[in-house]
Amino acid sequence: MGLLDGKTAIVTGGARGIGASVSRRLASEGAAVVVNDLGGAPDGSGSDLSAAEDLAREIRDGGGRAVADGGDVSDSATGTALVEKAVSEFGGLDILVNSAGVLRDRMIFNMSDEEWDTVIRVHLRGHFVLSRAAAAHFRARRNPEAHYRIINFGSHSGLEGSPGQANYAAAKMGIVGLTYSLAQGLARYGVTANAIAPAAATRLVATVDPAKRAIQDRPADDDPSRSPDNIAELALYLASERSDWLTGRVLGSVGFTVGVYQNPTVIGEARSDGPWSFDDLAAQMESNVRPQADGLPPSLFADQASRNK
Repeated sequence: MGLLDGKTAIVTGGARGIGASVSRRLASEGAAVVVNDLGGAPDGSGSDLSAAEDLAREIRDGGGRAVADGGDVSDSATGTALVEKAVSEFGGLDILVNSAGVLRDRMIFNMSDEEWDTVIRVHLRGHFVLSRAAAAHFRARRNPEAHYRIINFGSHSGLEGSPGQANYAAAKMGIVGLTYSLAQGLARYGVTANAIAPAAATRLVATVDPAKRAIQDRPADDDPSRSPDNIAELALYLASERSDWLTGRVLGSVGFTVGVYQNPTVIGEARSDGPWSFDDLAAQMESNVRPQADGLPPSLFADQASRNK
């Protein structure tokens, strides 16, 4: 008996990198998988269905159930089509994994409109399009005791502010807010929603100039701690019924460590009994808030930012 026997999953970006590892792992535990992958280059250009077809065939050859799909996740029609494919091929939908993504790195002062729009479209709109379609499917079942799952992919780039990825960081933090909203809005329909901020060796990561890496002495890409399979194990846990208790959270997966991020919370505040005067506000900000928030916050990208000056 597999952990996901009888369940169906859609995995976007599911034929390469982290998505491929997730597709394989869910299938290995009995899930039927709709492997969605546009098959484009790391920057999102081009398309090729063969990657999705190859991965789906690999799963079937191993005794699992899978079909391929090459739809563009930023296209509204793709969300509806993928849910319909899950239902027509396998009888329903239980798990949505949004992992499709692209990179168009550039410092903000050099970034073009197209570089901004492409990354926001694939990541943030892509998560929205698929989540909307899946949410409509889940809501129609109206089963508060269900074990439906939405698993999104955020990034440390957004959580900690990568200086050369304003587009990517903004999209990924938008996904965090979307995840929080999905968790709150869909709980009554038996849905949990969480986001993973991964660290793994993928073809997207490989496009980053080694001189611009946030961590210069990180393990080599072939080190087991950098394997996308580590992320897949966490995705499996979130997809399983063992994780019923967990929703509305961001989990970092780095090497063999999984950490849960604290949801945003007030760490210091200034108060007044009436309208502020500038001097009173300034005095309270400097006495009550500054000790908690003086200067740039800690970030794994701090060293990278200093190198790029």
